[in-house]
Amino acid sequence: MGVIDIGSNSVRLVVYEGAQRSPTPIFNEKILAGLGRSIATSGRLSDEAVEKSLSALGRFRAVARVLGVKNIRAVATAACRDASNGQAFIARAEKITGIKIEILTGLQEAEYAANGIVMGFSNPDGIAGDLGGGSLELIDIAGNTLLQSATTPLGGLRLLDTSGEKIDRAIEITDAELARVPWLDKGQGRSFFAVGGTWRSLAKLHMEQTNYPLRVMHGYSVPTKEIVDFCEQIRKAKKLSALAGIEEIARARRETLPYGALVLERLMKTMKPRDVVFSVFGVREGLLYKLLSPQERALDPLLSFAADYARLRSRSLRHAYELCDWTDALFSGAGPKESPAERRLRHAACLLSDIGWRAHPDYRGEQSLNVIAHAALAGIDHPGRVFLAMAIFYRHAGSADEERIAGTLSDRLKLVATNRLLKRARITGAAIRAAHMLSIGRPGIIDETTLTYERDVLVLTVPQAYAALDGERLRRRFGVVAALLDRKSEVRFVT
Repeated sequence: MGVIDIGSNSVRLVVYEGAQRSPTPIFNEKILAGLGRSIATSGRLSDEAVEKSLSALGRFRAVARVLGVKNIRAVATAACRDASNGQAFIARAEKITGIKIEILTGLQEAEYAANGIVMGFSNPDGIAGDLGGGSLELIDIAGNTLLQSATTPLGGLRLLDTSGEKIDRAIEITDAELARVPWLDKGQGRSFFAVGGTWRSLAKLHMEQTNYPLRVMHGYSVPTKEIVDFCEQIRKAKKLSALAGIEEIARARRETLPYGALVLERLMKTMKPRDVVFSVFGVREGLLYKLLSPQERALDPLLSFAADYARLRSRSLRHAYELCDWTDALFSGAGPKESPAERRLRHAACLLSDIGWRAHPDYRGEQSLNVIAHAALAGIDHPGRVFLAMAIFYRHAGSADEERIAGTLSDRLKLVATNRLLKRARITGAAIRAAHMLSIGRPGIIDETTLTYERDVLVLTVPQAYAALDGERLRRRFGVVAALLDRKSEVRFVT
């Protein structure tokens, strides 16, 4: 499944494995053509930007042919709908690509962006903003329900053009346009979901300047006051080249950075949300979401990804699901209390617990941690991502392994999560580690065993048929689980 997105600043092709609840990109390429650079003053797409875009579209058609993409959808946004020569450009683009290109209205663009947020987050609640080169779309989201929406001419390139590249004039324009959206106060105390390349560049710069340990854009959250202060710093910078970390931002993106920062700053001061959450899911993923069946849309994005990944990488998906049920007993009855959100994360960890089995035994924990920490996960925040990574690390790693990599990625990641999450990651990882010692990673064994609490003892009851699998290593690993739960351990074999 391929999506061509002809934006006011960039032209991009993304090819996904398919239209599914947690889409995985297998190819992603863009060029910053700047189609919307001078529309506000000239009313036209520049000849240079048009030729650059058409050249990219020709390459995209060849790429899709090489990859064997059967289904390609194409959309165009503000630059093409506003320019006097937009239709002529689209006609040439359709001839080159061989496909129909849909020119989205501003409100359609807002709807697609919102559906992208629904695709990428679990039960989102807040206002989403999609900042492109030509426009800013805003839409209120409550779970899977889309509420009020608006489109404004506040894209980075357009604002640069209409303000005459004068930042103070851009502030006046931005404030006037935001005043035309009367429902922005409904975002107070909720999240603001930031979509668009310029805002992602701001997030990357913020990560660099704060030495954030997890370099994953999706789900990166910053408190409102902190992001406002940061945006003011970018807006007021005398020279962008002097900013720490600016070399990580593409040169073609830097000119719109102060204007993107300005819009986000003024928006946050108007809306007063709790935090800003950056999203890599937007219009393209929203288009995919619209293609899904109601049954597919109802799936949990995180658990859907985890199950698909386990099916591809682990020895047995059935065993992974058995682990979900088996570990349920640890957090029921006299065990630690668990919220629905924590249970969901634990189940995801169980599903992902065996994806590193082909790696060298000495490095399975370290490699699994790195893969999961940076995987293309949806429906999860950064603390939850760290929980998954650490749980699977502990599933493979003993105390010696932890000492060996101390001070590297695992220790830095711990800064993102709470002590409660990290303790639960240890318990989950240790339980999976013990279960694998008994089942040897095969289904049909642990589902015949039970875990129970008897006063201060955690009891594992195993059918006598599996008595030959008993041993010192099984008891030691099960003892670690019990100790983490402040219990003694006992393994019983019964007929």
